[in-house]
Amino acid sequence: MQDAKQGRTAFEERRSNGCELPAIRVADLWKRYGSVEAVRGINLDIAESEIFGLIGPDGAGKTSTFQVLAGIMEASAGSATIFDRPARKARFQTGYLTQTFSLYPDLSVSENIRYIGELRRVPPEEIVERGQRYLQMFDMDRFSGRLAGRLSGGMKQKLALVCALVPEPRVLLLDEPTTGVDPVSRREFWDTLAQLASNGLTIVVATPYLDEAERCNRVALMYEGVIQQLGTPSELRTSLGAKRLELRTTDLSKAERIISEISGPQKEILDVQRFGDRLDILAEQPERAQHILHGEMSEAGLPITEVRVGEPTLENTFVAKLRNLGQEIPDIPFPGRPSYGSLRGQIAIGATGLTKRFGEFSAVKNIDLRVRYGEVYGLLGANGAGKTTTIKMLCGLLEPTHGDVQLAGERNVRSPEVRLRIGYMSQKFSLYDDLSIEENLNFFAGVYGVPERERDEKRRWVLAFSGLEGKQKQITGSLPGGWKQRVAFGAAIMHEPRVLFLDEPTSGVDPLARRAFWTMINHLADAGTAILVTTHYLEESEQCNRLGMMVAGELVAEGSPNDIKSGQTGHLLGFIVDQPQRAADLLKENFERWRVSLFGNRLHLITKEDPEIDLRATTETLEANNIRVMSARQEHFSMEDVFISIVERARQQGKVAAEE
Repeated sequence: MQDAKQGRTAFEERRSNGCELPAIRVADLWKRYGSVEAVRGINLDIAESEIFGLIGPDGAGKTSTFQVLAGIMEASAGSATIFDRPARKARFQTGYLTQTFSLYPDLSVSENIRYIGELRRVPPEEIVERGQRYLQMFDMDRFSGRLAGRLSGGMKQKLALVCALVPEPRVLLLDEPTTGVDPVSRREFWDTLAQLASNGLTIVVATPYLDEAERCNRVALMYEGVIQQLGTPSELRTSLGAKRLELRTTDLSKAERIISEISGPQKEILDVQRFGDRLDILAEQPERAQHILHGEMSEAGLPITEVRVGEPTLENTFVAKLRNLGQEIPDIPFPGRPSYGSLRGQIAIGATGLTKRFGEFSAVKNIDLRVRYGEVYGLLGANGAGKTTTIKMLCGLLEPTHGDVQLAGERNVRSPEVRLRIGYMSQKFSLYDDLSIEENLNFFAGVYGVPERERDEKRRWVLAFSGLEGKQKQITGSLPGGWKQRVAFGAAIMHEPRVLFLDEPTSGVDPLARRAFWTMINHLADAGTAILVTTHYLEESEQCNRLGMMVAGELVAEGSPNDIKSGQTGHLLGFIVDQPQRAADLLKENFERWRVSLFGNRLHLITKEDPEIDLRATTETLEANNIRVMSARQEHFSMEDVFISIVERARQQGKVAAEE
């Protein structure tokens, strides 16, 4: 609670220096549902034009807070005001995007805009003018006649944002707005939010993706209805008091086990997390930690090929804080006995010349792909790239137009024997919403042929893994998205598949649950299971051993996460400035827009020339326009920077995905 008070004091200091009263003020806010206390006495001041992030695990109280701020629900105690008016009376000054798609799928884009505009009492002529203006802002004006239900996830979220903006609110509340949105659309979405904030809009965002929280001016970490920590992303990372070490070695599984035994709170090594081609290790004293690591690894006969020291991520801070509060990452042993180690190295999923056409349109073009037993392979791409079509062909749900597929040792991928060897967690349909959790698990156990004697134990495991013990009678459709994903994952692996397809398995899942997912995925891979996964969360993609990046139906890049990042041409420059939006707008006049991205008060710039020359030239340009540069340095590419670069270069070569 001390951090939250410090955050409020910082606001009071800004106000005393001439800043206006806060756009949003929350004072000792409580929200109860019977005996359940969802929000417990939180205090917040959010400034006008601020982008404020609210993060926390599922069930932390974020959505309840949003619903009080939106005036949908009354507080049980305390107050929430919008520009000094009670939130319920300020509803016409507030725009609100809920977690679920709240528009009408059988109405067109323009009809949805008109409906919301009329509902919010906007004059008809202004609905048309504003709707057109915001559609153009999102490059969606050419889709005005398309049914909302036929839009991709990213386009739906853009439409929802347009509808929220048509009444021209002064405050915008966004509850997990980019869940299921591809990386290109996510960056465009956040660039637009930054532009709107610079024009005076106050924005509050709840997100499970902590790379997005980095784009906020300030962030509050919420847990069990209480704000546990509040500050800028930089302040939160610094509060960890630790550095992050990237360690590469020949046997990550063995190295992780060794380091896990000597890590934990109050130890020299605070935490270890496994990624696809490295371990991430947190330590307060990196030099001392490196000495310990070299000793432990040498004793185990494991060579260290590289150790790189860097700054912790916001996700590191999030996980460490929750662990200090007693929230542990569940690692519940799977009750099955999957062991396909004897198959390791053999091809589990293979495709040669894989092509799929729908009429004149080629969704997938001549793809060659190999995934081996014991490997986690990540398939990345923007919406319309062809990922889901590829997966459907690989697992026998869709007949290729051309090409050969090999799956689980067979070329007849539709045979009943092959079907029982694979698990599939679909992006859109995985569970029946109108069945209980127990009924869903019983259904999938039967479909996958799980022996009767094993079903009770495996159902109990799924409930424990999902954090839903004792709730097996609950209707699945009533679960929040993150919990539903956990149940769907459990259902997909109950039969111990040799090959597992996971299409965006952690969409909407909080960071702690995401780590539990990947712990289990790694256990399966260590036992020999071949896993192909898609994700829009590019920090998560680094959990994979190898990655393939698709653009417009083609596989344009492939390799380990480190190999793909190392293979990038150009350089990534990082700047911290006092007027970030002005700086971003200025740089976009001199560089291709995709080369510039904004993260709070930080700018990323991808350049092609000598980095030292570009650092000096860019700094001079910014300062000549009265933008103060506090820091300028070359940085390592993030996977998002790499992905955006690859997609944009492919577009420049004429590779364009299907229109969303």
